[in-house]
Amino acid sequence: MKTYTRVMGGLGLALTFSLGALNAQAQAPAAAPAAPPPAWKQGMPESMANSTLAPLPAKLTTTKAADVPLDKIKVPAGFKVEVWADSIPGSRAIAEGDDGKYYVGTRGLGRIYELTDDGKQRTSRIVIDKLNQPTAAFKDGSLFVVAVDKVLRFDGIAKNPTVAPVDLTEKFNFPPLQHHNWKYVAFGPDGKFYVPFGAPCNICALPTQEYAQIRRYNADGSGMEVLATGVRNSVGFDWHPVTKELWFSNHGRDWLGDDSPDDTMNRLKVGANYGFPFCHAGKLADPDIKKDNACGGVEQPVALMGPHAATMGVTFYTGSMFPAEYKNVLFNARKGSWNRTKKIGHDVVMVQADADGKNAKVVPFMTGFMNEADQSWWGRPAYLHQMKDGSLLVSDEQLGVIYRVSYSK
Repeated sequence: MKTYTRVMGGLGLALTFSLGALNAQAQAPAAAPAAPPPAWKQGMPESMANSTLAPLPAKLTTTKAADVPLDKIKVPAGFKVEVWADSIPGSRAIAEGDDGKYYVGTRGLGRIYELTDDGKQRTSRIVIDKLNQPTAAFKDGSLFVVAVDKVLRFDGIAKNPTVAPVDLTEKFNFPPLQHHNWKYVAFGPDGKFYVPFGAPCNICALPTQEYAQIRRYNADGSGMEVLATGVRNSVGFDWHPVTKELWFSNHGRDWLGDDSPDDTMNRLKVGANYGFPFCHAGKLADPDIKKDNACGGVEQPVALMGPHAATMGVTFYTGSMFPAEYKNVLFNARKGSWNRTKKIGHDVVMVQADADGKNAKVVPFMTGFMNEADQSWWGRPAYLHQMKDGSLLVSDEQLGVIYRVSYSK
């Protein structure tokens, strides 16, 4: 390797350098760009750069019924809670099928479970695995499995458990971005298939208008209609038993402090805008994505469900097992907050309101999954399903179990 010395005229400086070293530097690969922050940190202000807040860790392994601390769960007098099914890691939304079968979606595990109830015990199997955040709905003997990037239909699955799916992905033509694109899906009283599409960010100007929407389709993927816009992340809805209007939960954005903004419960008005990204909870203008009169014309929520409470499953009670005062009351599972220093949620609440959404109040129903005194927690209620006998199923995504809530005098 040759070295050279060069005298810089006028300065009297001698620089010695190696040609090989310079060549090596010239040929060295550029440093890899820094990894982007995780999606949940998007929108976090510099003033909170040292925050220890982070999504709560999931337990995606089997929990047996004997290991569930049922004695900690509190419900009103006369109600009873039992573990109806266990060993279903990551269990979320529950869809009832034919012949005593129930289909349970997941998120991180990518599975759809089939539970079979013979009246005495429940057995389970995995219908399909390794999908991108799948959920399920059931209609006319067919199981519909919906992932971020796929729609599959399993015809006659109750009698033919190995039936090959029909791929409807191309017909539904979902937008591709993943963040907040896990879906709760269901068929409405009109026979249409209702599908929400969350915002692809915590807070941002939408890259295209196909996000932050609630849509409906025909069961074959045709006839798509956009019903509502400005919906940041709805992951639960049901139809009011009297008015037949759809009521839906919606998550507020993160990183605006402990107490802002609230998650919300809403009535769907076709063509209405619910504010995202400019306005939250009907009245709070966003400080990052700005627009004049940001909340003007925004549809107002029925109820505020608590800041960062993670309002999830929505079920109107129509059975006859519970006392009369529970008829037509909305039950809502709140999975529990991570983006606030004092946790809220980890419970099931009731939204008691007039049929037109007025005079709403939020009342606790099923609590005990967390200890406010020391902020410890062990369960995360996620979704609800009313059984034919009028009892209520509640999935716990954290423990991977499903509770049955019943009532007797």
